[in-house]
Amino acid sequence: MTAIPGSRGTLVVINSTGRQTSSVIRVASAIGYRVRAQLRSATKGPKVALAQELASLQNVELVEGSLSDPNIVNNLFKGADVAFINTTFWGDEVAIGMSLAKAAKEAGIKHYIYSSLTDHKKCWGNHLPHLPYWATKHQVEEYIRSELLKDMPTTFVYAGIYNNNFSTFHHLPLWELQLADEKDGGGFVWTAPFDEDYKMPFLDAEHDTGPAVIQILKDGPQKWNGARIPLAFEYLNPREIAAVFTKALNRPFTYKKAGLEIKAKLPDGYMTQVLAIAELFGTHRADYFPPGMTAPGPARKIWRGWRGLEEYAREVFPIEEAHNGRTWMYGDEEDEDIMDDDEEFDEEEMAGSPENTVIGDEDTAIYSYIGDQKH
Repeated sequence: MTAIPGSRGTLVVINSTGRQTSSVIRVASAIGYRVRAQLRSATKGPKVALAQELASLQNVELVEGSLSDPNIVNNLFKGADVAFINTTFWGDEVAIGMSLAKAAKEAGIKHYIYSSLTDHKKCWGNHLPHLPYWATKHQVEEYIRSELLKDMPTTFVYAGIYNNNFSTFHHLPLWELQLADEKDGGGFVWTAPFDEDYKMPFLDAEHDTGPAVIQILKDGPQKWNGARIPLAFEYLNPREIAAVFTKALNRPFTYKKAGLEIKAKLPDGYMTQVLAIAELFGTHRADYFPPGMTAPGPARKIWRGWRGLEEYAREVFPIEEAHNGRTWMYGDEEDEDIMDDDEEFDEEEMAGSPENTVIGDEDTAIYSYIGDQKH
C-alpha cells in the first residue's frame, strides 16, 4: 500500500466487497482518499480475491469484523472525514444501520452518504406488498432524517437495478437467461413477470457507483444535504433490453412474459422478498423510486461517463459469464446447471435489486430480436 501525497481525507466504507462499495473504494483510492474499509473477512468466502485486490490499492486499510460488534463500529469512524454506507441484511440491518449512523455522528463525520431503497408501503400506500429487504434500509434512512440530519450532513442514494443481474447462472431467477438451442437459432431466452413495456431503472454498479458517489462528496453537503439521488442511468423495458443484448452480442434474444420456475435453492427468508417483488413490479407496475424522484437525469448530470446496458452486455457480460463457468461465448455446448448447492449468495445483490419468483400469470408476450427484426 503506497501513500498518496495530498490526501483528500479519510473515507469510511462497509461491506467492502459489495459491488457498490468496491466501486467507491477503487475511485476514492485513485484520486487520493485514505479509505478505511470494513468487511467480515478478507480470507474466507467467495470474495477473497476481491478483498486482496482492494487491500493492494493505495491507502486502503481493510478492517475485518462484524458490524454487530460495537467496538468495530465505534472505531471505524474515529478520525475520519466522510462515509459511504451500504448496509445489507447480514445481521439486524436496522440496528446496524442506526448504530453506524450514531457512531459517525459522534465522530464528527462531515458528509455521510447512505445507500437507501424504497419502502413501497410507506411511500405509495398499503395496497402494495411489503419488501422486507428494502424496508429496512428505508427505516434506517427515516431514523437518520429524524434524529441525526440536523447534526450530520447526509445524502441518500438509491441504486437502480444492477446491469450484472442478467446471467445464465441460476442465482437470481428473475434475471436468469436461458441458453436457447442452437437448432432454434441459439442466443438467449429471458422469462419474467414484467409487461413488455414496463420501464425499469438500471445501474452499472461496479462502473458507475464510485464516480457518482465521489462527485457527490466533491459537491459537498452544501449541495446535497438531505437529498435523495437516484443512481440510475437508463430506463429500459424488456423489449428494449432484448434489442440491446441482441445488438451487443450479435445473438438473438427472446423475452417472454410468463411465470417462472425457480431452479436455485433460495436462502431462508428470501422467498418473501421474491414474491413481493414479482407482485410489486409484475402485477402493480409500481414506480421503483419514492414519489418525487425522477431518473435518469440527476445521475447523468453527476457522472457523464456512465456505462449503459449495451456496453455492459458487449464488454463485460461475456467475461462474467466465463467467470461463472459458462463457455457459450466460445461456441461450446453448455451444462444444464452449473450452480453448486453450496454456492454462496451475494446478499447485496439479492437485497439491492429486484428479484423474482413463480407467479401464476399465464398471459404471455413474446419478443424475439434477430438483427433489426422483431418476431
